[in-house]
Amino acid sequence: MSAADEILDIVDEDDRVVGQAPRGEVYARGLRHRAVFVCARDAEDRVFVHRRTPVKLVFPSLYDMFVGGVVGAGESYDAAALREAEEELGVSGLPRPVPLFTFLYTAPDGTGSWWSRVYEVRCTLPVRPQVEEVAWHDFLPEAELERRLGPGPGGWEWVPDGLAAYERLRAHRA
Repeated sequence: MSAADEILDIVDEDDRVVGQAPRGEVYARGLRHRAVFVCARDAEDRVFVHRRTPVKLVFPSLYDMFVGGVVGAGESYDAAALREAEEELGVSGLPRPVPLFTFLYTAPDGTGSWWSRVYEVRCTLPVRPQVEEVAWHDFLPEAELERRLGPGPGGWEWVPDGLAAYERLRAHRA
């Protein structure tokens, strides 16, 4: 089954399930769904950062400071967070990610919105990211990540929903 064929729950403005549709249709029609964002930190408290592959359905080749993805039909946020973190990091036996907060993300271009739950997890295992998902990766100190957020020399182009989640995470910690 291709990623576009994966069945997702469609949710309303209160995050209640109101239907189901294939991921490709959800994206094409801008239907509200669910997603998880997992901030993975290593033993030295560095953040896992990666560049997405050019074949991703959304935000190809952009950088992200979260692993994660969509929540499948009938799947809980917590189960999706663990599944996505283990898949994208290429590990098994990861501790259960800790939920921090939930927010409704709306794409700036109006192409869709998704309920988003943000998590943190400590990953002390050697990572082997999925080559289908991750083109480049490293664990970066928070200061280096912050330096890469800005425009200009040294700044990277980030996935917009991940950037919104990271800004909320910084506010959550403050």
